[in-house]
Amino acid sequence: MERNLLSPDTFDTDEEISELSLRPQKLKEYIGQTKVKENMKIYIEAAKKRDEALDHVLLYGPPGLGKTTLSNIIANEMGSNIKITAGPAIERPGDLAALLTNLSEKDVLFIDEIHRLNKNIEEILYPALEDFCLDIIIGKGPTAKSIRLDLPKFTLVGATTRAGSLSTPLRDRFGIVSKLELYSEKDLTTIIERSSEILGMKMEKTAAIELAKRSRGTPRIANRLLKRVRDYAMVLGNGDIDLKIAKTALNNLEIDELGLDDTDRRILETIIFKYAGRPVGIETLAATLNEEVETIEDVYEPYLLQIGFLSRTPKGRIATASAYEHLGIEYMN
Repeated sequence: MERNLLSPDTFDTDEEISELSLRPQKLKEYIGQTKVKENMKIYIEAAKKRDEALDHVLLYGPPGLGKTTLSNIIANEMGSNIKITAGPAIERPGDLAALLTNLSEKDVLFIDEIHRLNKNIEEILYPALEDFCLDIIIGKGPTAKSIRLDLPKFTLVGATTRAGSLSTPLRDRFGIVSKLELYSEKDLTTIIERSSEILGMKMEKTAAIELAKRSRGTPRIANRLLKRVRDYAMVLGNGDIDLKIAKTALNNLEIDELGLDDTDRRILETIIFKYAGRPVGIETLAATLNEEVETIEDVYEPYLLQIGFLSRTPKGRIATASAYEHLGIEYMN
């Protein structure tokens, strides 16, 4: 599969390791998401004063906005350890039991893609979240017996790009629910400048602003583009990043002034030309573009909706007048 530089998902383990070095470790270092950050600071301080584990936390929003980073910060601020896993990785009750019984008091268990948890696993998780106990069935048939294990008081941090896909019983067991929004250009500029310092690069303010404009409101994409621009600066210049180098690199990568790439433009042009601007259902759009429905919904739609180029209607997706203008196409209402 061709890699998409503007995908907010990580490509591989090497990229995850590289990304770790750029992640803030404390709330005071965390840039953006002001409301979430301020509220989390209060919740953490209150929990520490009571000498209790923090309430279970649900973080939701598009990928690449810092849900994993925030979970690590929560653990650091609480002075606790963190164990990280993903919903699809917990396949059997024994997998969940192994995770929970290895936690210590006030530890953080982070489950990414929590909406993809198996329903049977969810049922076992409920008493663990509410009563901090685990009911396990040993044996089969008439000889089977149930035992109850007491668990340390821990904090579950669940992350999802699809809060609506969570079952109501699971969602109701989170005491803290926070939505992460796409970042402003100002906050992304600050993130890029911080990352360039960590990577030991000299960067003009104008170049950081240019990168921020084209990063789709997502820190992970901003950091990825920064590394690619760094490559151009090292080969075509002296290693420093100025506005000219930044624009050259980003234009060669076919990322336009608003952060749209070829797939974004194909989505809009498909609606405009192939369907004459009429509403298009998501399955139809995905089939026409030969893309997965989830990819369009999770990767491309959030940003196109955010900048007002795409609109959802009861009949399907439509391109807005702003999209026509950006693509240089005459708008026919």
